[in-house]
Amino acid sequence: MPDETHNPTRRDFLRATVRSGALLTIGGMSVAMFERARGRDWVWQIDPYKCTMCGQCATECVLDPSAVKCVHTFPMCGYCDLCTGYFEPQPNSLNTGAENQLCPVGAIKRKFIEEPYFEYTIDESLCIGCAKCVAGCTAFGNGSLHLQIRRDKCVDCNDCSIARKCPARAISRVPADTPYLIKDGHPH
Repeated sequence: MPDETHNPTRRDFLRATVRSGALLTIGGMSVAMFERARGRDWVWQIDPYKCTMCGQCATECVLDPSAVKCVHTFPMCGYCDLCTGYFEPQPNSLNTGAENQLCPVGAIKRKFIEEPYFEYTIDESLCIGCAKCVAGCTAFGNGSLHLQIRRDKCVDCNDCSIARKCPARAISRVPADTPYLIKDGHPH
């Protein structure tokens, strides 16, 4: 009696390999499309080097207050007595009186360290993302203050209303595992 076992040919092997590859490709594409449809793997981000401090982040966000907050890059900061992100351009005096502060909601806190150094921190719960402090810091200081969309606050609109109005096109969608863009003191 002849042996009825099937010995696969090279053609059979290639067919099986192509079928398996096609199934894996279709499966991978399906998972990627499902992840994209859920919208959980992409987030909105501001490039601080493109931002023109136009004020749109405070007024165009669907949230009130905006999901955009000022952040401070402490390694760049000189801990100045006269912080141009904190004080009005020509303050009456260097004290924390509201009439001397640039921030309209008092979100920047000034704390004495030692003569002549002060530390400036952002109370993000108060920040409205107006960029007045960022404009002051950039124009007259070292640029250590800049804006970022806080991922824990953002509702992740598919069509970000701020991005649509941004004159500098500084806002884009990036993979969620991409770190925040933070100023580092070097021009980009």
